[in-house]
Amino acid sequence: MKLISWNVNGLRACIQKGFLDFFNEADADIFCIQESKLSEGQLTLDLPDYQQYWNYAEKKGYSGTAVFTKEEPVSVSYGIGVEKHDHEGRVITLEFPSFYMVTCYTPNAQRELTRLSYRMEWEDSFQNYIRSLDTVKPVIICGDLNVAHSEIDLKNPKSNRGNAGFTDEERSKMTAFLDSGFTDTFRYFYPDLTGAYSWWSYMFHAREKNAGWRIDYFLSSSRLDKKLTGAAIHSSVFGSDHCPIELTADL
Repeated sequence: MKLISWNVNGLRACIQKGFLDFFNEADADIFCIQESKLSEGQLTLDLPDYQQYWNYAEKKGYSGTAVFTKEEPVSVSYGIGVEKHDHEGRVITLEFPSFYMVTCYTPNAQRELTRLSYRMEWEDSFQNYIRSLDTVKPVIICGDLNVAHSEIDLKNPKSNRGNAGFTDEERSKMTAFLDSGFTDTFRYFYPDLTGAYSWWSYMFHAREKNAGWRIDYFLSSSRLDKKLTGAAIHSSVFGSDHCPIELTADL
């Protein structure tokens, strides 16, 4: 099974920059997007081979997620069941016979860390949600998780330490989550690979210089490790300040 995740940073803009070309070429079984920046009814996609599921933020032009899947899921749910966190369209969960597929757009801590305390609350609630699913069947989580976990995951760790996405608090939450029985699937295959990033600032020619961050992930229940068959970061695909990432698994 081939899974793709992409923070499109505005789907309508991304479509103008080749989204559908990549979508059709990828031919994924499940294709997840984050930061659609859409309200219901603003865009209709003709994807005849796919079921479509959308979660929109209440705030216009903000956040939002979607999942396109060839196989019809057993069930679909939106959000994480915590009222405080479920107004921004950040999570969709698809249940399949042998696993859950969750796409997530994690809140950014923002400049000067104005939203870090909220981010910490989100992390606790989201991780509890995922662990509850994991008691039923294995879980695969994908999306823009807005954290570079280790120094290897960004170009300039020393100068960025303490900035949003690379605070000790955010990194510790990721460590605790992985230690509780989950796998960073890219590092499962490429534990020491440097220069592998999924997001680049639009400023300072960052993408040309590959001065990026790896903040987009596929995480999975560790008991699926032997079913994982490959991982990739499609850094040559443009259309957003993020690039698509991929996981293949024998599911």
